[in-house]
Amino acid sequence: MTTSVVSSGDPPRPASPPPTKPQSIPPYMKAISGSLGGLVEACCLQPIDVIKTRLQLDRSGAYRGIIHCGSTISTAEGVPALWKGLTPSPPTSPSSTPSDSGTGNISNSGRVAAGFGAGVLEALAIVTPFEVVKIRLQQQKGLSPELLKYKGPIHCAHTIIREEGFLGLWAGAAPTVMRNGTNQAAMLTAKNAFDILLWKKNEGDGKVLLPWQSMISGFLAGTAGPVCTGPFDVVKTRLMAQNRSAGEVKYRGMFHAIRTIFVEEGLLALWKGLLPRLMRIPPGQAIMWAVADQVIGLYERRHLHSARL
Repeated sequence: MTTSVVSSGDPPRPASPPPTKPQSIPPYMKAISGSLGGLVEACCLQPIDVIKTRLQLDRSGAYRGIIHCGSTISTAEGVPALWKGLTPSPPTSPSSTPSDSGTGNISNSGRVAAGFGAGVLEALAIVTPFEVVKIRLQQQKGLSPELLKYKGPIHCAHTIIREEGFLGLWAGAAPTVMRNGTNQAAMLTAKNAFDILLWKKNEGDGKVLLPWQSMISGFLAGTAGPVCTGPFDVVKTRLMAQNRSAGEVKYRGMFHAIRTIFVEEGLLALWKGLLPRLMRIPPGQAIMWAVADQVIGLYERRHLHSARL
């Protein structure tokens, strides 16, 4: 116990309250905040994703770059075609990684492991089937429903199951696992590091970042993933676009696809669509974290911070 010395006649000064430990954010709140942020991000940046998919599937050089691809799609298929696949866009939540139950702080190695585990889990349970449907819709050219094989997300999923079996929805699962696991591990670790480095913000401390601060941290955290995971993303797209029932199986698996693309198209082909990924993922992380941090901050103020008073 500490005591304070006061001069005679002065009223005693109250002892300063002991510092409070940061409290962890419940996983369900992280999932809600991340999902809301992801929804806003998808609506804003879906055209970039459509362009990225078309570039990754382009083996004949039909598109000369991002602008040419986007203008070709909008001219030939209409502007709404740039939002193809929006409905089945995977509702992933990068901020839903579990933290420890004591202080809300985990080591960097623990954060990497948690991020990778979260990426693997979401890739297998959510992302892969949604991405298969999204890519099948995005690769279709035209807007007239009668000319398209897949009429919408539900019809697409039903058709894939009927023609290719239930596991057809999990085509490209291996590269999706590698892409998402690596992305999540790097992004979550970097986001936490940038929050501490730039804004002195620790999880559960009651401090709420301003939206522009969250956007800067999220943008910086989202830059490394696309470069590191480019080959996995290209292979994932190629595998998911294959229709096994029609005998169009050019790639037999992740490693075979990597080798085939390298031999036939060159090393740089494994990073096709990198520029639109860089145009989408860092800004997307900025938007997602700006929304997610505000939701988490509201929860901290109303529940965690008030509980300490």
